[in-house]
Amino acid sequence: MQKTEYLKISDYIFYFKKGNDYFCTLINKSSYKVVNRRHIRVKVMQSIYAMHQSGSDNLEKEEKFLFYSIDNIQDLYLIMLSSLIEICKTETVFLHKSSLKHLATPEERNPNEKFIKNQIFQILAENNSLSIALENRKINNWTLNDDYILLLLTDIKASKLYADYMSNSVNTFEEDRQFIVDLFMEVIVPNEKLYDYLEDDKLTWVDDIPLVNTHIIKQLKAIKSGENDNFRVPKLYKDNEDKDFVKDLFRKTVLNEKELAKEYLDKTPNWDSERIAEIDTIILKMAICEFLKFPSIPVKVTLNEYLEVAKEYSTPKSSIFINGILDNLVKELQASKRIIKAGRGLM
Repeated sequence: MQKTEYLKISDYIFYFKKGNDYFCTLINKSSYKVVNRRHIRVKVMQSIYAMHQSGSDNLEKEEKFLFYSIDNIQDLYLIMLSSLIEICKTETVFLHKSSLKHLATPEERNPNEKFIKNQIFQILAENNSLSIALENRKINNWTLNDDYILLLLTDIKASKLYADYMSNSVNTFEEDRQFIVDLFMEVIVPNEKLYDYLEDDKLTWVDDIPLVNTHIIKQLKAIKSGENDNFRVPKLYKDNEDKDFVKDLFRKTVLNEKELAKEYLDKTPNWDSERIAEIDTIILKMAICEFLKFPSIPVKVTLNEYLEVAKEYSTPKSSIFINGILDNLVKELQASKRIIKAGRGLM
């Protein structure tokens, strides 16, 4: 799996690089959920692929693990966000201990406290929503692995970003906020040792890291000065409908795989079915499942979503292949009136 390199943030447009490809994500200010429908589709796709690889036919067990892997995204969010609080705490303790040294230098006795007094640090540390979530989810990763916090703090203090911030005598909320956004994006997120730690902790987090970091950056940029309830831990799902979508998409695809496969096999005369990559067959089955068994999801949405998933998780040739198959299949299904969508503009 390729690591993600975060390159730039401008207003609410987030740029990142994965391998040799560049991507752009529009950050929605009004969004208070972590998991979106596309990520749900990716998680379901990965779960079906894992079932195939293991030869498992225990639907309930695999479904339980699917929900477990999505549920753990909340923990990843809290771990990444709480790293900011722990970094500030660690530096505060360091400055205090340094000031008490018998042979403390003038700088140690009277340190520059601009970093630890950053207003965003304080908002996060005093936020009830975040404190409750950390306690409820029993997030203590940085207590058990404080060496990673020390490592991050060392990188921060060695950065030009930190030097420029500390040398600027002007203190504004806007500067504090932009510094934390830049610090998170340029120093914390790209840290390879942190990435390896997260990957070792839970392998399912590999594809969740860009999603979570994008959401955190969006939230940090949205914090405003002097507002009560300035920060809120987001819900995992937008609503119960999204959570039901996980179960329905997984079950309806797995329980109807043979029937769904029949829909595209005769559309691939130049391809031996055994030569089609397994991940491509899963994408095709899931898309066809949505066409036929999810009347509230517009055809265009399904097409666009799975083409994007194919671009990310399959080869360039495969995404072109999938595009062609689905495009022709939609025309045929619509002509035979097998696609039934409820509501305006859903065709």
